[in-house]
Amino acid sequence: MSRPAPCPIYTLRGAGGPLNTLHFSCHGRDTPLLYSGSGKGGIHIWNLNTRRAEKIVEGHSGNSVIWVSTLQETDTLISQGRDMQVCLWDLSEGRSEMVDSVWTGSVGFCQCSTLETSPGNYLLAFAGQQTEEIKIIELSSKTPVCTLVPDAKLGMVMCIKLWQPDSGTGPLLLAGYEDGSLLLWDVTQRSKLSQAKAHPEPVMCLTFDTKRLRGISGSSEKKLSSWMLDRQNNLQLQDCVTMVNPGVSQLCIRGDGKLLASAGWDHRVRVFGWKKLRPLAVLQYHTDMVQSVAFSDHQDPKQRLLAAGSKDQRISLWSIYNEGADTG
Repeated sequence: MSRPAPCPIYTLRGAGGPLNTLHFSCHGRDTPLLYSGSGKGGIHIWNLNTRRAEKIVEGHSGNSVIWVSTLQETDTLISQGRDMQVCLWDLSEGRSEMVDSVWTGSVGFCQCSTLETSPGNYLLAFAGQQTEEIKIIELSSKTPVCTLVPDAKLGMVMCIKLWQPDSGTGPLLLAGYEDGSLLLWDVTQRSKLSQAKAHPEPVMCLTFDTKRLRGISGSSEKKLSSWMLDRQNNLQLQDCVTMVNPGVSQLCIRGDGKLLASAGWDHRVRVFGWKKLRPLAVLQYHTDMVQSVAFSDHQDPKQRLLAAGSKDQRISLWSIYNEGADTG
């Protein structure tokens, strides 16, 4: 007999709008937290012990919040809204004060990406005012680092990921574009290292495993496209995963590199083994498009969760494959 479909261990309600983005902060904390950004401009900080919102931050003038994150080892929250602002918030000692902001000029839905280059120092990458440009700045000083613009017309920047290779060279950036292309950029040299056509449609989302130098991207079609970097930093297309229904909003790899989750336009979350892209589960709970998925960063594997945020204004939390499961 096949196992029954899993159910969420609990759900969070009261976000007051469609859920666009989720971010966990559980590692090293007494109180595990989940941050969510809604289509109505609210940032909810959920206490996962009480399963209630312990704080609501309103900072984007009612505009949709499309990305939230925290700066490691600090009480700084960073959020991005459709008001073209990236805001930094001081959450220490119960505060919720906006301490700085960056104007992006971008009207798209491309989420920002941050990278800690040294303790307390961060780079921030974001889609710029011009359709194809990516801007990178030093976060605290707002000093411009570079602007990356492809030679050919690739359309709007859709998704980006800043990362630091182990080789000791400078930061690299992966970007997905409207024409379905992926580009790998050398931030220090301000140059394109390689390019691959991963999809016939716009690249809606991508995620990248920096340890295995392997990534995966999704679009409005029924396929996920996986790819890797060789030793010369060339993007090499690999396997495709064919899904039942088209459209993926977001992809997320668990921190231990064992699981991949996808947020589907068909209201479902799909879980795959990351090593072989083997389908493991289809999670059905939501009544509208799933727009965000995130794995928790709990230190104890038994406590790890998967969260999904939907257009139906609910967040579902799931506990799956945490002990000794074959997740190949």
